[in-house]
Amino acid sequence: MRTIQTVRPKRQARKTLAPLLLAVSVLAGGFPRGTARAQIAPALVSEDVLPKRPGASPFRIETLPVGADAQLLTVFGSLEGLKPEGAAAPGTSDVPLVSILRDTLGDSDPENDRLRHVWMLTYTRPTALQRAASAVPFLYGRVGGKKKASTKGVPPAVIDLADPKRDLWHRFMWLALQNVVVNPYGLAAKASTSALRRNSDGYRQAHIMRALAILSLYEAETGAESAFTPAESSEIQARLMLTGKTFGGLIDDSYLDEVLRRQNTQLLDTRGHNWELLRQRAEAEGLYFEPLAMPAGEATHALVYVSREDLARNRGRKFGSRFLNIKSPWSDSRLARWDGHVETRFLDAMGRPVAEGAGGARRVELIPLALYGLDFPKIPTLLVDFRDRLNPKKREMSHRVIEDVARNVLSLSRYGDVHYFLGRTVFDFVTARRGLDVNQPTRLRAYSQLKLLLALDATLDRDLREEIAARVESVSLNPLENDLEAEARLARQQYAALVAAAREPGALPARLDRDRRAEMVPLEHGKAGRVLFRFANVLSLGLYKHRESAAPADVRRTLDGERKLAYHKRFLQEVARSTPVVEVVWNVEDVRRSLRYVAAADTRGDAGAARAVAKIFAQTADAETRRLCVDCLYRINNEAAKSALLSIYRSPELDHGLRTLTAQYLRNALREDQRIAPEDARAILAAFGQ
Repeated sequence: MRTIQTVRPKRQARKTLAPLLLAVSVLAGGFPRGTARAQIAPALVSEDVLPKRPGASPFRIETLPVGADAQLLTVFGSLEGLKPEGAAAPGTSDVPLVSILRDTLGDSDPENDRLRHVWMLTYTRPTALQRAASAVPFLYGRVGGKKKASTKGVPPAVIDLADPKRDLWHRFMWLALQNVVVNPYGLAAKASTSALRRNSDGYRQAHIMRALAILSLYEAETGAESAFTPAESSEIQARLMLTGKTFGGLIDDSYLDEVLRRQNTQLLDTRGHNWELLRQRAEAEGLYFEPLAMPAGEATHALVYVSREDLARNRGRKFGSRFLNIKSPWSDSRLARWDGHVETRFLDAMGRPVAEGAGGARRVELIPLALYGLDFPKIPTLLVDFRDRLNPKKREMSHRVIEDVARNVLSLSRYGDVHYFLGRTVFDFVTARRGLDVNQPTRLRAYSQLKLLLALDATLDRDLREEIAARVESVSLNPLENDLEAEARLARQQYAALVAAAREPGALPARLDRDRRAEMVPLEHGKAGRVLFRFANVLSLGLYKHRESAAPADVRRTLDGERKLAYHKRFLQEVARSTPVVEVVWNVEDVRRSLRYVAAADTRGDAGAARAVAKIFAQTADAETRRLCVDCLYRINNEAAKSALLSIYRSPELDHGLRTLTAQYLRNALREDQRIAPEDARAILAAFGQ
């Protein structure tokens, strides 16, 4: 049983006034009547964290070879929430959810592995009807679902982990096409293509959010038994998070651990804030608060109930809808004759849940009022109103309507019209500060997680789960979406197609070979050449992608060395950022091993590696590690490495042996004509002469 708690020319003038009127009208309509004091909710405390649910993990993973040098790892989930009533056969609810392609180069060394495509198997190519509907402006709803997925070819992936910059270039490409090619044809063309693009992006982003939630749950459930290394797990989750950021694809791999840590910390704080805020408001209004948790114990949503016996007792009581965003239950006659779902619980005199038949237990009938998401940064987000289906729908539509009217009808932009920019800025600020649950663009994550929760959670009452699912489906604004039952069926069909493609040499293995040859391009061409290749790709709408024509054996040999270098560089950067004393946290021999590899890479080392090595030198007292750092900085042929080496030589506390070695390395670097900044070269000449 869950824990329950009480809780200028006229034309120009019109153009100037339009954005202001748009913002003011929506703003005025969104303010709640009356005033309310600001409430401050404390962060989530340890005793509020739900325990991990007992029993077997709802996830398992299967590994399928792809050719002789790659693996397809698929996470299966036990979707008990979708199991037909009375079904008891084990494994009947297992559904393939997420597949990831790991390029191993045909060996068992994890240092040269690279993760590539990620498939969220419920993400599928839409039907012709869905595509047509998604291009209709101001159509905020579904027109039907897809019945059957294609069994030929490779299903569409949601992201290519090996090429995260691709999304950024595609955004710029479509922005240029929209403004240069489509917009001159008029309002209809502009609005249709804009709607199509937004719905397509939203559909993909929703499945990315669900894939992120699944992989996070898988890691939490399996722990040390995970099929992914810690570095792989961080890369997958951080890259999926960064897809929602405009310039997320530009983030270097060395910062992914920090991105993941910050995002998870922020998410935990947000959930804790909303948990306590919602609990306090429910308690103040005489309602019941119940968190809904994922299998790992993370509370991502919450339900608010009203007791049937309280309806008569509190009739006429003043109700504050602050943060709850629902109508008063005390003056709603529909609740007195409620024939929908009712939860029966037993509480003691203190309002704590007890077992039926316990001493002093009283029977309480709870009517569900609303369901909230806890991930929005300011307030709990209303997702389901059990008495008013249109309430969440209107709130969900508010952001889309404002954007569509401003962009497609009034041709306004935040960056092109200062009046609209100011109006929207004020509107967004006030709605967030006052806790208005409108114009919030972050509902996508909450709805994606809720659909996953409904599919995974078998402890929810079936009638309640079905009612929530039906209401969630009715709130959906995207014609490309499918319902839960259809998604489970499509996932099985797409997984079968993916397995067939993995076993067909001309399908997935051939794509992998093309990806490897594309990975060779930065190793064979400079920045100017790569920029030209990228522009050719954009101008051809993605049809052209430059790939090197080296033999497969040469490609494997080259990529093996480059990937290992990237692995050791990332490890050293993680060591340098994580602790002020290396020996306390890390195995020194592992650090030495990476230093030796980077030193052996010689000219392939870069400024990032040099900075990490220099920082490790300052954070360790181990003599052998410090000597390896000096040797590594000498062998890395770039200005940053020689500048760091010179700084070490000038350090007053450096021992005599290392100072002598550093001086010798600086003289050798000057004689060998290594890359040295002019001011550093002059300093070396002044200290040692020729």
